[in-house]
Parts: sequence; C-alpha cells; structure tokens
Amino acid sequence: MKRAFPFHDELDMVFGEWSQLGEYLLWFISLLSGILFCKLVYAMSKVVSPIVFPAYNKILDKDKFEWHNRLMFSTGHAILASIFSAYLLYISDIFYDNAPYGPVVFRSTLFSHFCLGFSCGYFIADIVMLLLFYPHLGGYEYVIHHLMSVVSLALAIQCGHGHIYLYIVLLSECTTPFVNLRWFLMMTKQKSTKLYLFNGVVLTVLWLLARVLLFVYYFIHMYFHYDQVRQVHDTGYYFLVSAPVVLGFMNLMWFFKILQALNRTLKRKQAP
Repeated sequence: MKRAFPFHDELDMVFGEWSQLGEYLLWFISLLSGILFCKLVYAMSKVVSPIVFPAYNKILDKDKFEWHNRLMFSTGHAILASIFSAYLLYISDIFYDNAPYGPVVFRSTLFSHFCLGFSCGYFIADIVMLLLFYPHLGGYEYVIHHLMSVVSLALAIQCGHGHIYLYIVLLSECTTPFVNLRWFLMMTKQKSTKLYLFNGVVLTVLWLLARVLLFVYYFIHMYFHYDQVRQVHDTGYYFLVSAPVVLGFMNLMWFFKILQALNRTLKRKQAP
C-alpha cells in the first residue's frame, strides 16, 4: 500500500521505530475522543437544558432524548467537523494541488487522521443512539447514512488515502446546526416566527451549496484526479466512488423535502 504523505513521515518523526504502534494509538485516541465528546455533551445538555431553556420542561419525555441528541451532541460535532474541514481544505495547504507533498489523493497528516477518527467516533456513538431509540431519532435512511460514513472514515483512517474527499463530504455537516434549529423551533412552537422563516431560507441555500453543489465539485475533482484515485486500494476506491453517489442521492431527496417545507412556510406567511 502506498505511503501517505506527509502522514507517515510525521509518524516516523514522532514515534521512530514504533511508528506502527503510534498509528494504532492515534486511531484509538481519536475514536475514543469522538465517543467521549458525545457522552460529555449529552450529559452537559441534560444539566443545562432545564435551566437555560424553559421550553425543555414542557416537551414530552420521549422528545427529550432527541433534544439532547440534537442540541449539543449532533450540533457540537457538526460545528467542529465544519471547522476542521474548512481549515484543512482552504487554510492549510495540505490539499493544494501545487503543494510539495506528492499526489493530492495520497496526502494526509496526523491532524487530518485525528479529525477523521474523531468524526468516526461520533458517528459510531450516534448509530448506537439511533438504534436504541429507533425510529424516534431517525429512520433507516439515517442508519444507512451513518453506516456508510463510519466505513468510509475507517477506510480513510486505515490507509491514509483520499482524505481530501472525506473532508469535502464532512464540510456538508455545516447544514446540521440549521436542521437542528428548525427542529428546536418546532418543538418550542415557534413555527410562526421570523426566525423560523429565516432559518428555513438559510438552510435551503446552504443545503444547495454544501450538500448538492459541493458533491458535484467532489466528482469534478475526482474526474481530474482519476489516475490517482484508481491507485487507491480496491475497497477504498469503490467506497470513494459509490458512497458519495448514495449520499448525494439522499441529499437530493432531503433537499426537495426542505424546499417543500419552505414553500409551506412562505404560503402560511402570505395567507391573510
């Protein structure tokens, strides 16, 4: 398997002859960090929500599980994943075509590995929540989405390849806080407010940019770097190609649902 640059060089520099053990240690720490983060923010939400949000005490007990899951568990990861992705894609030069790190598809760093492991830990924790409270927190499509995310992230962590594509997809998590805010406003009976309408407009535009057009860019980038993509080991290659097709289709399906919801909201506002 091809070495990932500069990731394996960084491993050798930090761990020396123990670099293989260091790689396993990095996997373990990053996964555990994601899982513990979810546990911590979930517990924090249970303490903070009754104090900060009076409406929390008025919702049904079965909805409180989803409140904690969305308010800090899901939203917290989405914010961090978006920041990590934006930094690695646009601020750091690691994925710039003209950067001196070798073929872009085979580039990764200690930091990019840690962030993918962190997100993998989150998705594992969220799958457990989805299954424990199925179907209240989400139907089969959410389970499929998360399972594909876990496998894709795990493959990228294992080989160190294709990180640029994983971060393009993870950047789409920037829509999640607005999805969760929409649910929060519905639960607190604020569907008639201007904030609900504003959030709906922002969510629609952001979804189009981050979960539809960004996936188009994903495949355009892959097309122009296909000679590199084809050199990724077979399992990784098939997931790089197939997983975004499935996720992209699901994003389109959800986009039309968001458009319909926004249209209903606008019609209510226009009604006498």
